[in-house]
Amino acid sequence: MKKWLIVLCCWLPLTSYASDVLTLDWIDLVPEQERQQFNSNSMPVLDHNSAAVKQSMIGKVRPELNGSKVKIPGFVIPLEGDDKAVTEFLLVPYFGACIHVPPPPPNQIIYVKFEKGAPIQQLWDVVYVVGTLQTQHISHDMAEVGYLLEGTALEEYDDM
Repeated sequence: MKKWLIVLCCWLPLTSYASDVLTLDWIDLVPEQERQQFNSNSMPVLDHNSAAVKQSMIGKVRPELNGSKVKIPGFVIPLEGDDKAVTEFLLVPYFGACIHVPPPPPNQIIYVKFEKGAPIQQLWDVVYVVGTLQTQHISHDMAEVGYLLEGTALEEYDDM
């Protein structure tokens, strides 16, 4: 009986954590009524015939996500830090976003502040970032951003 009680006590905090953190996909950052502007891969539909290489400003943010604890996968574009850790970065849905033009729309870019610093070696592949999401417009040299995330954890990506 004591073994079951110990197992139950250890299991409860994990279920609480799991239910408190909302796992998002990038399309979840787009309001339902605007999702037709994105293709089946959750990528914005772009006009490649135009000479302009400006960031598309289509789409709004979802204010109901403001203050949510979230977990979202993405690629990291380092902004602030040193040779050991990155403290501020852009999280984007696909490799090369914001480096190759044009950047995704603001509702598909998250500005992450990671106070304790994310180790550099974990940033080359897709990772999960966990933290508190805010709907906040940020203007950066690389792109306009629609969300801010106060990062608390970085996790290895698992697509299972």
